[in-house]
Amino acid sequence: MTQRMKQLFSEISLRKLAISSVGLLTVMGILVFTIYEATKISVSVTVDDEMETIYTHASTVGEVLEERGIDVSVHDYIEPSINTAISEAMNIVYKPAQQVYVTIDGEEQSVWTIAGTVQELMDELEVKVNEHDVIEPSLTEAVVSDMKVTYEQSFMVTLISDGEEKEIWTTSTTVADLLERENITLGDLDRVEPALANLMEESMEVNVVRVEKVTDVVEETVDFATVRRNDSSLEQGKEEVLQSGQNGQIKKYYEVVYENGEEVSRELVKEEKVQESQDRIVAVGTRAPTPTVSRGTGSWSNFTATKYTAFCPTGCTGITATGVNVSNTIWYKDYRVIAVDPSVIPLYSLVEVNTGRETFVAKALDTGGAIQGNKIDILVSSRSEALNFGVQNVKVRVIRRGR
Repeated sequence: MTQRMKQLFSEISLRKLAISSVGLLTVMGILVFTIYEATKISVSVTVDDEMETIYTHASTVGEVLEERGIDVSVHDYIEPSINTAISEAMNIVYKPAQQVYVTIDGEEQSVWTIAGTVQELMDELEVKVNEHDVIEPSLTEAVVSDMKVTYEQSFMVTLISDGEEKEIWTTSTTVADLLERENITLGDLDRVEPALANLMEESMEVNVVRVEKVTDVVEETVDFATVRRNDSSLEQGKEEVLQSGQNGQIKKYYEVVYENGEEVSRELVKEEKVQESQDRIVAVGTRAPTPTVSRGTGSWSNFTATKYTAFCPTGCTGITATGVNVSNTIWYKDYRVIAVDPSVIPLYSLVEVNTGRETFVAKALDTGGAIQGNKIDILVSSRSEALNFGVQNVKVRVIRRGR
């Protein structure tokens, strides 16, 4: 203080001041001012990192700041505290607080802070930000009043897609959000486990199932059937293939569902015939073997022959002129049945007939109005066979007459 007073007095030249009442008052004013200024103490005030040295009569830190026109808020930073008494060469640090809005994992809060950067703000909030977390604005951004800061903490999940399984850090809120961030596009049939709307959780496993529907066309062979038909022109025990069988072919259309390349279902939706199968037709002999008989010495005679049937829809009784029921057979005790003119061949005679194609033994058990002279009518199993035979020349000889 003494040095300060000496400095002030040295600046006044008393030799140039006239001794008068006015001069005396001036001297006294200067002296009072000099003493007032000389009794101030120096302090350093740092505001927003800018330091300034000032001289003051203030007794507390708060008074110093008030002298500087600083309106102190309860959230501001002051060091030392506002009520601390002033001392020579004291350093006062003042940082005004700013109100910002911080959203952490979806929850917003209002925060007063003296942080200079977003990183310092997060340090104040004791939030450790790692490299996978999402924060806006960036950590190096300067904090300004009313700033909005959004922070999302990352967590690890397992993602299985397109044959690849990987662990990733994410801040996604839903499964749909995760797939969008990972640039995974779903097809119309694809599905995700769990569902797209599910909320994400730490250690969750998300599985993308690729679904594909295709039509599979399969050609299959249809085996031919074998049809066996009785044939009276063949002896019992003999068979003859009348028509070779031929396999058919069909196309079957299946709707096949694949999940991640593996077939999970197959449904038949349509069948299409490519080629009809053709039955194999086998004639089965029903004619009894020609019995061994003691053949007479009768000579062969020329006859005309027709064929008839007892199996017609109407007008047939199936009872021969001798009273034998042939409605279900063309045989009589292992002999074929024929109708004759009794004046030429007596009824119940056993005769041998040669048609040129076959020779068989028959029994004369029937007559007919049109059967006269050297004419016979041979009983067969169908009307079509009778019509197809027509009228033919045959040879006949009597083996045994009468019964």
